[in-house]
Amino acid sequence: MSEVRARFSFNQATAKYWPIPELVAGCLAAGVSQLGLWREETLEHGLDKTATLMRESGLAVTSLCRGGFFQTPDWYDENRRAIDEAATLGAPVLVLVSGGLPDGSRDVDAARAHVGDAIGELVPHARAAGVRLAIEPLHPMYCSDRCVVSSLGQALDLAAPHPVETVGVVVDTYHIWWDDQVWAQIARAGREERIACFQVADWATPLPEGVLLGRALPGDGCVELRRFREAVDAAGYRGPIEVEVFNAEVWARPGPEILDRTLSGYLAHVD
Repeated sequence: MSEVRARFSFNQATAKYWPIPELVAGCLAAGVSQLGLWREETLEHGLDKTATLMRESGLAVTSLCRGGFFQTPDWYDENRRAIDEAATLGAPVLVLVSGGLPDGSRDVDAARAHVGDAIGELVPHARAAGVRLAIEPLHPMYCSDRCVVSSLGQALDLAAPHPVETVGVVVDTYHIWWDDQVWAQIARAGREERIACFQVADWATPLPEGVLLGRALPGDGCVELRRFREAVDAAGYRGPIEVEVFNAEVWARPGPEILDRTLSGYLAHVD
């Protein structure tokens, strides 16, 4: 098994409707040793039940998604809960999606500044819990309502004032493949030791109605996925490589089929 294949992590979102016990069993049967988890599904199954299942199965949790949404009134308490959940699950990384503009606001600069301040308020709790906060930039089309952090450079700037062991960034191919500065920013992220999570998804063309579900399995879109993997490798990142896809057509398939197709696409286009 190659080093890159051994780094493969199956993100739970790719098989959204696969119940957690079956998901775990399917990963073990396929020789997959790592999973990225989501809070909603984990809480629905039961946080402690999921944590026990993961420990007993031997599967590693590579990340928990998600915290963030700092424009909401309860962001502080909600993110502290998310940090605690990550610690319970043994997830070393909590992915943060910053959230969009506050209601009635058009001030993107102020919203981004608030994200940095909010993360700073969470750092002591994250450090005590042993969880690294990972700022994820999303494609600019999500800026108004989901994420005012739109580029890897912006994410790195927000992470910079905070301890490197507690705050990093997410490199997600789906969201940053378009950016002509992305290769320089990946190299910068490596120099600054900020890459906390690497996620892979292809860009489907044309986008389906409802752009949230526009991710495609590796090889089914237009992104140079292997180039991204080689770039993060060159930047010194040796951690898990999660495949995370939101796609209604993919979700409609049986879980084992989704996993098999995800792994084959990964081996052909990322490894």
